[in-house]
Amino acid sequence: MKTLSGIKKELEFNRGLASLIDVLKNIAVSQYRALEEKVRLFEDFSLSVESFLDFIDFNLVRHPFLQPASKKGLVIAVTSDTGLLGGLNMQIIQAAVAQLEEGPGELIVIGQRGKVYAREAGVGFVGFPGIIDEQRYVQAMQVRDYTIKRFLSKGYGFLKIVFARPVSFTVQRIEVVPCLPFRPKPAVGQAVDNGPKDIILESPLDDIVEYLLYLWLGQRLYEIFGLSRLAEFAARYVHLEESLQKLKEMDNKLRLTYFRVRHELIDRNMRELFSARILYAH
Repeated sequence: MKTLSGIKKELEFNRGLASLIDVLKNIAVSQYRALEEKVRLFEDFSLSVESFLDFIDFNLVRHPFLQPASKKGLVIAVTSDTGLLGGLNMQIIQAAVAQLEEGPGELIVIGQRGKVYAREAGVGFVGFPGIIDEQRYVQAMQVRDYTIKRFLSKGYGFLKIVFARPVSFTVQRIEVVPCLPFRPKPAVGQAVDNGPKDIILESPLDDIVEYLLYLWLGQRLYEIFGLSRLAEFAARYVHLEESLQKLKEMDNKLRLTYFRVRHELIDRNMRELFSARILYAH
């Protein structure tokens, strides 16, 4: 049976822990809001690349960025350096490993937590440091350069990126984004404009396609890195909020236990006091 002093210590500890969780929640919210104002999706750039590639007959271009060279592939898993995300990093690694089960390939893991889960799963990988907001663009270009070099040198047939997208502040969704081979999607509800039939090209078509998709992939990684960081802050807030609610439930039960033990102690002392008075009265 717990003593009153022991229960008091637990209540004090819970109060301190609740205050700490509340501070961490506020930090996560402020980080999310600050980054939300900086993250931009460069949709115009992507549309420009896709509209240019609409002019090209993919059957005439034998480039691995358009025509798969094999069934092997590269999968990039974007995770975080820190935890307290409620299992979000584990879900990302599981989704990435599931993509590699469809065929042989290589896993690229960004972030320390993802590396831990990949090792636990017994999956080989190439690791990159976690995303730092101030270095996000440089990191995206580094991953882009490495990925394209591996893709071309190893004859891979596909490239996919697995990350957490912040659907809202309280909802995150694991997404698998196919990047290569590139497949432009016409806008919904709009007719496909095949553009001019005759195009004057100053460079080989293969080189133009490779350079455009080189730029496009770098920009895509940069956007995904920003979205992944937003999902990280949002998931941390949700996880901390859930932990705080569980802590409050435990605290309520502990308070009931405290009052029950206190009343039992008072009752016992009163019984002993009345018994002693009766005894000495006789």
